[in-house]
Order: sequence, then C-alpha cells, then structure tokens
Amino acid sequence: MTGPVLPDWAIVGEKRRAHIARVTGLLDRWAATMRLNADEAQAWHDAGRWHDAFRDGTPEVLRPLVGDPDMLDGLLHGPAAAVRLERDGETRRDVLEAVRWHTVGYPRWERTGRALFMADVLEPGRRFMSTDRAFLAAQVPVNFDGVFRQVVRMRLEWTLREGNRIHTETAELWNSVR
Repeated sequence: MTGPVLPDWAIVGEKRRAHIARVTGLLDRWAATMRLNADEAQAWHDAGRWHDAFRDGTPEVLRPLVGDPDMLDGLLHGPAAAVRLERDGETRRDVLEAVRWHTVGYPRWERTGRALFMADVLEPGRRFMSTDRAFLAAQVPVNFDGVFRQVVRMRLEWTLREGNRIHTETAELWNSVR
C-alpha cells in the first residue's frame, strides 16, 4: 500500500499506515477547501503523517524517548514521535504539539493541533457513528471551531462511557472550548 511518506524510524503496520493515509487525506482536503496558505497546509499534512508514526512501537522502545515512567503505554506514541521529530530537526511548535498531544488533547493548540485531533476522530475508516462523523467532517471547512467543540465533546463522552481516565489536558481542553 502506498500512502504518506513516513520517517525511517516509524513503527507502523499496514493497518496503521492506512489510518495515517486517511487522516492525512482528510487534512489535505480540508486545507484545500479552506484555501490555507502553503505553510499551514504543509503543517497539517506533516502532523497527519507523523501523528501515529510510533503507534505500533512497544513501551520498551517508546518510554526511554518520553522519559515519563508513569505515562500509560497507550499514550506514549505521540510524545515519543514528537521527541524524535524534534531530534531530527523539526522546529514547528504547532506540528510538534499536534503530534505530542493528539491522543488526549491540548488546550493551547493552534489550528494544526485542532485539525489533527478532528481528523484522527473523523477519518472515514473508523466504524463508529459513521453518518454523524461524515457529516461533521464535511462541516469542518465552514464551521471549524463548532466542529472542534463537538469532536472534543464526543471524545470526552467516549472516555467517560469506557470508564477511562480523563487526563488533565483533556479536561483543560474541554473547559477551553465549552
């Protein structure tokens, strides 16, 4: 399968690679429809292609990059990828913060982080709430902030329904948009 070019250090299987391609494709479509300038469109594209670059990595590989002994295993991939990108010379703060926080959210995100968060949830390969998510994805270019608020709400409701821990950043993000 072809898709976005990943770094040589990426640890992803074909299923994850397909997800990355769908997220990046959605971000590219939104950027074109919204007529973003070339720099912002590239930031969105790069955040999409890098956000899950370490998603299939083991905690033994990722935890040393992150340096947080208490972080849940399932959350290591974003921070680890951001650290690796920074080591490789990436300097765009909006891209690094988008990748670092895409799983739990971040209240001080610029538009790049918010776009990635939405694309990760709304990408068409996910099976839950397909009709609702497709509708929201189509609305992003005309109601970016409103859709973002709804996606944050969806993620928070899912977290509560699943009985998962609400992270400080997630709660702060919700409080910043409600």
